[in-house]
Amino acid sequence: MSSSSTPPRTGKALFDQVGPALSRLRRRTSRGRGDLTRNLVLNVVADARGEMTVGGVAAEMGVTQPVASRTIAACIADGLLRRAASQADGRRTVLELTDTGEAERRRFASEQRETFEHITAAWEPAERTRFAEFLIRYSQDASAWSARQLRGEDDASTPAQD
Repeated sequence: MSSSSTPPRTGKALFDQVGPALSRLRRRTSRGRGDLTRNLVLNVVADARGEMTVGGVAAEMGVTQPVASRTIAACIADGLLRRAASQADGRRTVLELTDTGEAERRRFASEQRETFEHITAAWEPAERTRFAEFLIRYSQDASAWSARQLRGEDDASTPAQD
């Protein structure tokens, strides 16, 4: 990128910085922990390819069920989510976004876009576009990888070697 103050790294040294960089990115581009967690929950419910339960949210977020349950309860209290009977099994309770929850999700997305635009303002337009494309691709591939892990499938790709 055009305005980097760190020397370029290659191979394993570069890839070792990905996790910490993603962690910093998440912490520094949200208004606070509550917004970050709420945004995660709303996106998990919205992105579900079917019905989503408290246990499903916990699994997607990588937290325990009580942690997810507290966050979901706060979202329900704020009118962002509602509990509903499963259409597949009426004994199960599933989570649905309310209209207010969808509006909040759009607001988060708008804030995140504005933050992205501010952070990358000095970048060349092609760099911004390419980075956004790669970030979205990484997210999609991470979701697919996670689904394969949950199904117990071996990962078809081999990690890059130095």
